[in-house]
Amino acid sequence: CYWDTETSGQSTSACGTGKSTASMKEQATFIGWDFDDVWGINGSDNNGYPFLRWQNFEVVPAAPTAPQNFTATPGDGQVALSWTAPASDGGSAITKYQVSKDNGANWTDVGLNTTYTFTGLTNGTTYTFKVRAVNGAGNGAKASTTATPVAVPISGSSGRRTVQTPVYQANIRTVDGTEKVLLVTVGRDMGTVFIEEDPWSTRPQGKMVITMPSIPSVDTYSVGIPVPDLSTSDVMGRLTVDTEAGSVTVPSNMLAGVPDISGSKAEIAIGQGDKESLPEEVKTVIGDRPLISINLSVDGKKINWSNSNAPVTVSIPYTPTAEELANLESIVIWYIDGSGNVVSVPNGRYDSAAGTVTFTTTHLSDFAVTYNPVKFNDVPENVWCHKAVCFIAAREISKGTGNDNFSPDAKLLRGQFIVMLMKSYGIDPDLDSKDNFADAGNTYYTDYLAAAKRLKIARGIGNNLFAPEKEITRQEMFTLLYNALKAIGRLPDGTEGKPLSAFSDIEYIAPWAREAITFLVQTGTIAGDSGKINPLSTSTRAEMAQLIYNLLKN
Repeated sequence: CYWDTETSGQSTSACGTGKSTASMKEQATFIGWDFDDVWGINGSDNNGYPFLRWQNFEVVPAAPTAPQNFTATPGDGQVALSWTAPASDGGSAITKYQVSKDNGANWTDVGLNTTYTFTGLTNGTTYTFKVRAVNGAGNGAKASTTATPVAVPISGSSGRRTVQTPVYQANIRTVDGTEKVLLVTVGRDMGTVFIEEDPWSTRPQGKMVITMPSIPSVDTYSVGIPVPDLSTSDVMGRLTVDTEAGSVTVPSNMLAGVPDISGSKAEIAIGQGDKESLPEEVKTVIGDRPLISINLSVDGKKINWSNSNAPVTVSIPYTPTAEELANLESIVIWYIDGSGNVVSVPNGRYDSAAGTVTFTTTHLSDFAVTYNPVKFNDVPENVWCHKAVCFIAAREISKGTGNDNFSPDAKLLRGQFIVMLMKSYGIDPDLDSKDNFADAGNTYYTDYLAAAKRLKIARGIGNNLFAPEKEITRQEMFTLLYNALKAIGRLPDGTEGKPLSAFSDIEYIAPWAREAITFLVQTGTIAGDSGKINPLSTSTRAEMAQLIYNLLKN
């Protein structure tokens, strides 16, 4: 006969032969046994041990045995744990490991990782650490050890000291609830983690969040990821790098179609920007508000990334002052180029629930939180459009009509609309274009009309004319809005709106405007007024401000 020396705990017996657990699950161990008619062994039934074929055998999984080779390595205010898999998984796959620093009073899930570092511990205090595996049958047996974190020792009369290198880990969470940790490589002023696996292969359309730890003397954090995993033709998912300076969320098609991208490893970095390098007037306006720097490199070479088809979302933690809390629409984001020039990011906005200033961008650079309150004599605080007008003025989408007035009740002109629309979505004008509308003139809207024509946002009224000084109708406004969103790949999703048939005046919609208006009402982008679209009515500057405000703040 044979017995299992590991599970029984017996190394000797009065009779029989002792075997390891692995040997007890191998047919070759049982010399002379009839495995054709009497016995069976298949790795699953009877927890992998031999069983009699006449038995109607149904395995009841057991909890795993204790993890093996459990060690605890103390450091300054921390202890790094390491272990290997249990000798037996109990007949059911291990789903996760759990660790404890307080003798099992509280447990921390660490996924299927076999290392974990507890930080924030008190030097000189002895901690009892435990680890256990978990499977479908429940919590397994615990392995235990103790360790005492210690301060960095100083020895010798010269004050020289032996420095123990701290261990830092980043937490990774996926949309399906899976969590694990990755070791952070700490270099000069930078902490980096590398993702070797394809994050989208098992969780398409998912989201992965990497939360970086706070590391002393480190002001920039980066995540390395294989270039192919950021070059998918369609959006397979999104990766968020979350740091104390801010977070950046990139889509899986970030590098798709970007020229001159060659290499194997992309690295996305986010950290504190350098205010001292800014022009004095810019530095003064920013003050003590956050300045962050975001960049992309491939195989160590910095890339001047820009991709209008793959906007990146950025959030910067910020606590407004009392004055700013009363004027949240005036909190804005500045993009700062390499020469120190500043440009407002139109969609930047303060998210009160998250406590962040959030925006999307199609290029990477330095970005600053700033405050730009703008007031107009003819838009007092008690009028319905006050917030909307303050919002677009703070972002320089509109500078008013002169003499500190906005003229909210004035009819909106086609040239005014095209400029405000394109500024709202960061569409640059075409300077010195040779192909423009015949009536584009030489004024504030000239170069914007050239870009609108090139991008097919505007097709004019015929005979290569745009009629920029003509009052714009609502159906013209909606069509230009639709064309602009389509040109930059920002058409909204959703079906929370209404069908076009829900409105009572759709017979007045021109054939060329029907596609745009149908889409915008179905997605809830526009809602109409009292059951009507009013396609032939003209709009005021205040109504345009409110439309832009509603679009950008969401």
